[in-house]
Amino acid sequence: MGILNATPDSFYDGGRYTSPDTILAHARQLLADGADIIDLGVVSSRPGAQLLEPEEEAERLVPLVRLLRQELPCETIISVDTCYSLPATKAAEAGADIINDISGGQFDPQMFSSVASLRLPYILMHTRGLPNVMQESYNTQYNNILDVLSDYFQSKLEKLDNLGVQDVWLDPGFGFAKTTDQNYHLLLHLDQLIARFPFYPMLTALSNKSMITSRLASSQGTPDQYFPLPDSEFGTLVLNTLALRAGTRLLRVHTPRLAKVAINLLFPDSN
Repeated sequence: MGILNATPDSFYDGGRYTSPDTILAHARQLLADGADIIDLGVVSSRPGAQLLEPEEEAERLVPLVRLLRQELPCETIISVDTCYSLPATKAAEAGADIINDISGGQFDPQMFSSVASLRLPYILMHTRGLPNVMQESYNTQYNNILDVLSDYFQSKLEKLDNLGVQDVWLDPGFGFAKTTDQNYHLLLHLDQLIARFPFYPMLTALSNKSMITSRLASSQGTPDQYFPLPDSEFGTLVLNTLALRAGTRLLRVHTPRLAKVAINLLFPDSN
């Protein structure tokens, strides 16, 4: 899954892809580099970010979905990164194939019912609190993070199942309401979480996140920082390899070419 951030304040590439020409060119490059899915978002969900109102998000998102659907190869799979039912529904009408919801239905009580009516695959992510407060200490307290995530997914999956939603992917939400140490604990025990949900494939989104940059900065004796460092892509490759070994089925990345290296080496028969 190649990340296409059409937003001015993304932590990784904010402001690079804001015109139709640059957005389309980047989408084509992601496909050329090996992406199987284009994940389009128009709102940053980085720590501290403020979400848009659903109406404004839909106004930004829908024309871009139409653009990608019209200009990219017809077999291209388009995912939309949104946590509100209105832009999700409008994007689906414009040709989106997957709903990728960082909130797990928490920010919009109509999200689950909308997904059920759309009959599209749904990515269910774990987080606590809106992005502007998710890293506050009260949102990063866990007695046992694996048990907490298991209970969270189980509860959400029961609600989705009751609504008739069948095609659900899980995302543990690295970097969302988790400290750096918690992120690494979760990654190193990801196989255990995956084993608890054998019928629901796992997506991991580790690309260039602060759990990488903070440790790289520390190892280099530089101040802790949030934004990617020159070696962040190498760190991403290492962590994606661990995630694949744990049983991850889908990687959400900024640079698909590096992700494909890991996939091709670990699973030479995957193509």
